[in-house]
Amino acid sequence: MLSLDERLRAALAEDIGRGDVTTLATIAPHQTARAEFLLKEPGVLSGLAVAERVFALLDPRLQVSWTACEGEWQRGGAIGQVTGPAQALLTGERVALNLLQRLSGIATQTRRFVDALGGGPARLLDTRKTTPLWRDLEKAAVRHGGGTNHRAGLDDGLLIKDNHIAAAGSVTAAITRAREQGYLLKVECEVSHLAELEEALRAGVDRVLLDNMADDLLAEAVQVRNRLAPQVTLEASGNMTLERLPRVAASGVDFISVGALTHSAPAIDISLKLTLEDTP
Repeated sequence: MLSLDERLRAALAEDIGRGDVTTLATIAPHQTARAEFLLKEPGVLSGLAVAERVFALLDPRLQVSWTACEGEWQRGGAIGQVTGPAQALLTGERVALNLLQRLSGIATQTRRFVDALGGGPARLLDTRKTTPLWRDLEKAAVRHGGGTNHRAGLDDGLLIKDNHIAAAGSVTAAITRAREQGYLLKVECEVSHLAELEEALRAGVDRVLLDNMADDLLAEAVQVRNRLAPQVTLEASGNMTLERLPRVAASGVDFISVGALTHSAPAIDISLKLTLEDTP
């Protein structure tokens, strides 16, 4: 796994290339500046430390201070500032803002889904539908928005999906093989209808993912679980919208996973407003 600094350096190298020719041509090397981060729409912030690190890697003389916190709903306006050499500030602006806007967008999207649950017992989960190499940051943004992380990667949990079932031959065969391997991990299995659910419960699964089930079928699935294996938790997934979420939560499932938290979150509008400082 690449470290955060390695990924940020690669992102900067992609943007800068052989040099920020516009900034080098128009800004004197000794010029200093101050720039305000402006949140231009309401939202939840995430990625403040990441944006700060972008500037530190470019020039340690750049100093960032924040007046807002991650995980809190912000109405808009100034949320912080960066001061120091103007050339480095302008060169790092786009990478810092891209990450800050993307991560804050995920946090904001998550908060909207959490609010739609209405404070009930069902917990909101993310998925692995994340940007390659930036998953840790995007999952942190989900937490800042009030959501809960599902598995971090393929080595983090046994989740038997439809293709695994097809390859193994049946739900029971897939769960049995997973148990026989001796992994000290809980086993989750995806099902798409009630017959598969009953099979999974009888095979000794720990959690069942109810994939693309209609609302009335989700309620029936909860009744089946309560009758056959009340200790098993149920996760609903597929076509989850803000409007539908309260109905899904009312079915009695324990978890609701939403890929849209990360794969479809719109970026939040954040800009930098620069002011040159007097230099001797």
